[in-house]
Amino acid sequence: MKPIRALALVLACAVPAIANAADIDGSALSVLWGVPFAGILLSIALMPLLAPAFWHHHFGKVAAGWALAFLLPFAAIFGASAAGVSFVHALVAEYIPFVILLTALFTVAGGIYIRGNLHGSPGLNTAILAIGAVLASFMGTTGASMLLIRPLIRANDNRKHMAHVVVFFIFIVSNAGGSLTPLGDPPLFLGFLKGVTFFWTVQHIFTETLFLVGVLLVAFYLLDSWFFRRSGEIRREDPTPDTGGPQRLGFEGKGNFILLLVVVALVLMSGMWKSDVEWVIAGAHVGLPGLVRDIGLIAVTLVSLWVTPRSVHEKNQFNWGPMLEVAKLFAGIFLTIIPVIAMLKAGVNGPFGAIVSAVTRPDGSPDPAMYFWAAGALSSFLDNAPTYLVFFNTAGGDPQVLMTTLAPTLAAISAGAVFMGANTYIGNAPNMMVKAIAEDRGVKMPSFFGYMAWSGCVLVPLFVIMTFIWFR
Repeated sequence: MKPIRALALVLACAVPAIANAADIDGSALSVLWGVPFAGILLSIALMPLLAPAFWHHHFGKVAAGWALAFLLPFAAIFGASAAGVSFVHALVAEYIPFVILLTALFTVAGGIYIRGNLHGSPGLNTAILAIGAVLASFMGTTGASMLLIRPLIRANDNRKHMAHVVVFFIFIVSNAGGSLTPLGDPPLFLGFLKGVTFFWTVQHIFTETLFLVGVLLVAFYLLDSWFFRRSGEIRREDPTPDTGGPQRLGFEGKGNFILLLVVVALVLMSGMWKSDVEWVIAGAHVGLPGLVRDIGLIAVTLVSLWVTPRSVHEKNQFNWGPMLEVAKLFAGIFLTIIPVIAMLKAGVNGPFGAIVSAVTRPDGSPDPAMYFWAAGALSSFLDNAPTYLVFFNTAGGDPQVLMTTLAPTLAAISAGAVFMGANTYIGNAPNMMVKAIAEDRGVKMPSFFGYMAWSGCVLVPLFVIMTFIWFR
């Protein structure tokens, strides 16, 4: 039986109509429950290097296999009902909304073609990254990434070295740029839902963001200039040469800009609209605002496909490959991460109690530096949204206190969760999507550990400097 079919069978057998399912008690779990999650991470990291052909054709089955490695033992030990409730909660409350949003942004951004004779000079590349950093806080890191990654790759398609351009794009546009508003990154949106005011982050971590983005832009310009001046860097044949003389910068598929605004409005609406109307599906609560948002996003996706001229998709080389890769891999991640998040939520009483305890000073006061690194380190490998929420609650969970008396602590949590999502490909959803699009367009991207070498050399020293300046 294929793993995906087996997974479906587990779902069918293990999801009775349970309305009062209790959350998993993370304090009762062993760290061994984290093995499937570690397994899928190692598969993503190593299999493209050790068995590239197998991975390319079977990565979805590998992800499903690791999901079963968690679900089947969990069902055997804790019961089919508990496994079914966990499955449905991850599917309905987290994974489906996640994939719907990504699909909408992927489709809408893929329907916008930026025309013009774009040539990947260091100045142009740096300007695109800077524009993306600004857009990320207002249309989300995913939206900005999907809008700009294709024209950036196209502008540099006659250059020999392109991987560093995409790596810095992930650093700046897919992560750091989204740190100023709740629209920028999911952790900040969760804080907004918990009561943190809309402009709190821009007021309290603007300087840190400006420092990080500014230094990264300067470093990128210098590095890109070095590559640009090297002999043989520019190919004689441009895969997308100028045709018909100089072409003014412009856009095709402009209607998708309106749809992009609709996506932002739907996401913001789902956070601000309060309703008591909800449905319970095997213990997972589905509220009316979230349902309206998801239906609206599906409608936006279909409208975009309908109104976008075929020529725009052809020029963008639009296809569903990158979206399918991200959807399949994150299905496994969202399932295998269930016990890991439960163990974190158990706080000092759970297997990761040492990490939670480390953020508190001997006198009982919170240590912003430790919050910055703990939230950041876990956000590098786990979903940064629940990680943010864990440390938000560890610091007291009262938004009024956190925004005032404990403002340095909330700033550290926010900065760590957003900034350090750039440390790995899986730290933030657009990271892997940008990688998939780049590889689909022929860019030879660093491996999982190769990318971490980039982040370790470039980002980690900057985080250390930021710790001594702002989070002591």
